Amino acid sequence: MKAFFLTEIGKTEVREIEKPSPKSGEVLLEVGKVGFCGGDLNGFKGLFPLQEYPNVLGHEVGATIVERGNEVPETIQIGTRVTLYPYLACGTCVACRKGRPNACKTNKTMGVRRPGAMTRYITAPWQDVFLSDKLSLSELALVEPLTVGFHAASRGRVSSGDRVAVIGCGIVGLGAVASAVNKGAQVIAVDLDDSKLDIAKQIGVAHTINPSKEDLHTRLQEITNGDGPDVIIEAVGSPQTYRSAVEEVAFLGRVVCIGYAKAPVEFNTSLFVQKEIEILGSRNCVGKTDFPEVIAYLEAGKFPVDAVISKVIPIDEAPETMDAWAKNPQGIIKIMLNLEDL
Repeated sequence: MKAFFLTEIGKTEVREIEKPSPKSGEVLLEVGKVGFCGGDLNGFKGLFPLQEYPNVLGHEVGATIVERGNEVPETIQIGTRVTLYPYLACGTCVACRKGRPNACKTNKTMGVRRPGAMTRYITAPWQDVFLSDKLSLSELALVEPLTVGFHAASRGRVSSGDRVAVIGCGIVGLGAVASAVNKGAQVIAVDLDDSKLDIAKQIGVAHTINPSKEDLHTRLQEITNGDGPDVIIEAVGSPQTYRSAVEEVAFLGRVVCIGYAKAPVEFNTSLFVQKEIEILGSRNCVGKTDFPEVIAYLEAGKFPVDAVISKVIPIDEAPETMDAWAKNPQGIIKIMLNLEDL
């Protein structure tokens, strides 16, 4: 069967691999849709330090259970549509011992440090599948990237009444936007792409800012009556946006960092002390809480699914699509790989 490989920095290809069989405690999944992640693009560009080569890409999965191994509960039925928790924690490091396996020191994400899902059939432990017959395969493939944004909002303790700025409205940033709106916060979406800001409006943000057209500091001060946002979620990963988050957050505010900065960042650290701010990292998601929350959110029809899917491609077009995306990422939110015709 065909699989899409990231072979080395700047190079991909479609290869043939063998169809797997489920072991005890596993299910065999027929993969229908897989989302391309920004991490895939950074791995292609050589900007993602955790990426291992060669590797089958893909960890944003919409699939159907087609076979059950031994010792799989009867609640996990053949024919059920599912998405997949793609992280593998060691269970013994300090993060795992403290009940935070999403931050495992040796976490192995599918498509990054172990084989991914951009192929027709994969196996997975039954505990890692999340079921929903209400969602389409495309919607299920959006669950994982949205959970990363939902987790960031939880890390920032976003609640009703908070003024929250999300810097970067890619799919993860839009997940943070969606979570904050869903929690009743007043949300400010910040991005250089007006089409992404339009999607944020559909989700329900109170304000949008395009810093290429208006001054970010001035607008944030106007919106917040001179206070600054209570929470800023950084979902870009550039030195400039990291600095902006610290500079613009309110006194006693909270900065949540999702994006991997592509270069060292210099801060005016006196702001950490003067404002008495909290700077929080946010990594991956917590499967047992974030996945059910996002699935319920999508099942309620609150998210503009069609607006975020930029294009759907067959696997044979994946190499040229990755090349084109790397050369011109503007306007692309989510590329979806369609495997249903294989």
